[in-house]
Amino acid sequence: MTPALRRPVKVAGASGGFSDRVRAISSLAANEDVDVIVGDWLSEMTMTIHGTGKIAKQAQLAGKELSFDEQVQNAMFAENFMDCFEPAIDDLADKKIKLAVNAGASDAEILAKLVQKKVRERGHDLKVAWIEGDDATGAVKAMLEKGEGFRSLMHNKSVQEWGLDPVCAQCYLGGLGIAKALTQGADIVICGRVSDASPIIGAAAWWHQWTPDQFDELAGSLIIGHLLECAAYVSGGYSADFKDLLRAGKHINLGFPIAAIDHMGHAVMTKEKNTGGVMTVNSVTSQLLYEIQGPQYYNCDVTAQLENIKIEQVGEDQVKISGVRGLPPPPTTKVGITGFAGWQAEYHVYLCGLDIEEKCKWAEEQIRYELGPELLSKFTTLKFMQNGSSVIDARNQDVATVDFRIFAQSKDREILKMRNPDGFFRRAMVMFLQSCPGASLGNDMRQAEGKPYYEYHPALLPQSAIPQRVHLLFDAPEPIYTMPLAPKFTTYDRQQPSYETSNPVDLSTFGPTVRLPLGRIVLGRSGDKCSDCNAGFFVRHDDEWDWLRSFLTVARIRELLGPEENHEKPIDRFEMPNIKAVHFLLHDHLDRGYDACSTYDTLGKNACEYLRARTVDVPKKFADRGFV
Repeated sequence: MTPALRRPVKVAGASGGFSDRVRAISSLAANEDVDVIVGDWLSEMTMTIHGTGKIAKQAQLAGKELSFDEQVQNAMFAENFMDCFEPAIDDLADKKIKLAVNAGASDAEILAKLVQKKVRERGHDLKVAWIEGDDATGAVKAMLEKGEGFRSLMHNKSVQEWGLDPVCAQCYLGGLGIAKALTQGADIVICGRVSDASPIIGAAAWWHQWTPDQFDELAGSLIIGHLLECAAYVSGGYSADFKDLLRAGKHINLGFPIAAIDHMGHAVMTKEKNTGGVMTVNSVTSQLLYEIQGPQYYNCDVTAQLENIKIEQVGEDQVKISGVRGLPPPPTTKVGITGFAGWQAEYHVYLCGLDIEEKCKWAEEQIRYELGPELLSKFTTLKFMQNGSSVIDARNQDVATVDFRIFAQSKDREILKMRNPDGFFRRAMVMFLQSCPGASLGNDMRQAEGKPYYEYHPALLPQSAIPQRVHLLFDAPEPIYTMPLAPKFTTYDRQQPSYETSNPVDLSTFGPTVRLPLGRIVLGRSGDKCSDCNAGFFVRHDDEWDWLRSFLTVARIRELLGPEENHEKPIDRFEMPNIKAVHFLLHDHLDRGYDACSTYDTLGKNACEYLRARTVDVPKKFADRGFV
């Protein structure tokens, strides 16, 4: 069958992370007409947990002979994947649905063998493969010894300047290894840290028999993968127009997405039947803007050029994606280096009523006095944060309550032990009975006991340093296959293209304005990539595009972020005119990223909603159409 005649491959996204719904694989396998189910159980947080845990287990179990059950018990793969997989085994086998998942973490081989064991116990002969190559700990340490700096993609510091000793390192692999496994007959492919979109690339490349130099097709599937891999994020989850779903009663049990990817790398996206949620231009655009970092989207297999992407509504809950251009991949891939940073603790005081700013000042100054200069000098981070404001005439007391958070990090374990009379908690707590009026404590102080925390250092690693191997746990001519490198590479600047709009329109030409929150007419979404935060904004109507691109400049974003923002950190900007979107990358905005972050917005998901709530001058004619 020629590629032009081959029908699209139907790929369903079953998990956007380890906390997603357990039912997904079994529901999709039982009820939907799909060819491949994919899912992602990993994140930067879980990479740190699994990677450091693997190192600790290796030290603890060195020299011991373990049974397979003991290996499973001590393995560092996604703990809840089997809960999602086992109920689906029969339907996967009976309907011949392929499965490719990002769940192996630091022990993909053991998870693959466990999957094989469970399948056989159910009386099926599904063929299992696993992908090796993402554990880059040895390669990184060897290159560090030879003088490689591994400069951070976030703040450009070398590992030496970073100041932490690397514990483990994992890199992001592409999808063609998955395609190879499927081509060789695998029914289930277990991956460690392939990129989030790689299982979708692998499924499409296998089905359509793409060669590694078909960059346009691969790029299209890469972006479909970006849309699909976060599951219900693309079918109404986190959408800024969520009130439309609420009013329609579609906010319960949002359906998992399904993409029919054709031989050109274009796709029509739908969602599983008889579920809540939607598949609309707005929901898809929102997910596209989440976690991208510029007009170029990199993967080991291909680079996708995003600026001319098209997103079109072609039916109820049917959205077509096209217009993505493919370029060769970079010769490097992202590697996440984890370092032990110290110990972290916090506790909370709840305040209510008038004069909150003064009450917080009172509490902070008392605590600093009691800690004293010597103890204060031992903290690497000590923050006092007023979170919220006490509303006058609030409808109840809880609404008027403010969380005053005291957050500490230190390399000294002793000062963050709760029972240490000269430590952080006991020294700080003595202020409570001399505190300001209305101060109250929570009834759970477990967070005040210091816990270990890590910092994550993303950098670039040559693809040639990490051979990717496909392991087939079934009879095959080559049970282990080493993947070749891409046929062509292009070296890209570390700084992605960033620009203000061309030919901006004079804002006065849009007529009279009204003062409103930006988000009353502008949709958007934000997310994290390590400590970088991205925020994308888009409008619904064609005549609003010229206003949005002219209004939302880098200077405007800095203004909306407010005076307390660090305005020395760079912000990048680019546009996607076909979808009426402007995207900003806020460099190093999230205080070292999830693992070490000292703010509430550890994943960058609140940033866009904060910016959409800032008031601006909106053309009255746009506001008169109705609000989001």
